[in-house]
Amino acid sequence: MTEIVALSERNPQVSSEELLAGFHPSYRFGEVSFDTYIPDSAYPSQAGAVERLSAFAASMKAPKKAGGLFSIFRRDAKKANGKNGNGQPNGLYLDGGFGVGKTHLLASLWHAAPGRKAFGTFVEYTNLVGALSFTTTVEVLKEYTLVCIDEFELDDPGDTVLMSRLMRELSDAGVKLAATSNTLPGALGEGRFAAQDFKREIQVLADQFETIRVDGEDFRHRGLERAPEPVPVGAEVQTAKENFPDEKVFAVDDWAALTKNLSRVHPSRYRELVKDIDVLVLSNVTTITEQAMALRFVVLADRLYDKDVPVVASGVPFEQLFTEDMMAGGYMKKYFRTVSRMTALAREGHLGEKVL
Repeated sequence: MTEIVALSERNPQVSSEELLAGFHPSYRFGEVSFDTYIPDSAYPSQAGAVERLSAFAASMKAPKKAGGLFSIFRRDAKKANGKNGNGQPNGLYLDGGFGVGKTHLLASLWHAAPGRKAFGTFVEYTNLVGALSFTTTVEVLKEYTLVCIDEFELDDPGDTVLMSRLMRELSDAGVKLAATSNTLPGALGEGRFAAQDFKREIQVLADQFETIRVDGEDFRHRGLERAPEPVPVGAEVQTAKENFPDEKVFAVDDWAALTKNLSRVHPSRYRELVKDIDVLVLSNVTTITEQAMALRFVVLADRLYDKDVPVVASGVPFEQLFTEDMMAGGYMKKYFRTVSRMTALAREGHLGEKVL
């Protein structure tokens, strides 16, 4: 029997321990490996990325078990300034467009690396710092072999300084770093704020990484040019039940109520918000006009995509989710990614096309 719930009525609470426990690849990438990544022969950089990441994983050694409260501060001085003993950066930075498999590669690295390791989005790390404090976050992550940051993007000066400090301290401690983004590390923040005022912090970030280019086409857009037509208002639940008769938990929400609740629930809790949802049913979707809400919805879309939650919706198609100004502004890369992901989930919900 189908259970109907409403995300708009939820207010999940997440402990610090639960936040840390969630720093692993989503189930979508739960069993990927370098062997399951199939490079496109038309883009040799993809095979090159696999080779470089494989070697990076093989070079790692699991750290010894912590020997006491202050053992976290005892590190090899040769690893300072973001370099290893050979003067090479402690991190790899995968730069490429949407949907070329960067997250697949990053998750493969995470699976291949020894010891304790963390995998999360840029936003999740900033939320972790907010939950634990900067000092505690550094002390915890210093004990890890590898820290992976997916969708690395800077949205404001505060985040620039925060992530600059965090990456520098972890790299100086010998922690290996790996990140994905569609912006070169030296160009982070461009178009969003006065990046020239934060050149030092941005350069510190860039110094931690060796950049690896991953070229290719957006696999989510191969043969996927438009979002599906919305279902008629009032037919959302029936359509969802017909398309997904075996799924157990449907989240059924009016768009206005859902977005109102997203403004109340901290984005660090969105993973918990949707953790048991099999299908999302939305009525009366409208274009988001406020930047703060748009950025919150970006986080929700990432959590839905991670969990592969099909979406059945009425209202405007998801290609109209954000205003034209937003799609051309400083956060355009985030918004294009969200439109791409929500389009894929809607095509699965409306047309039965499985998300890859």
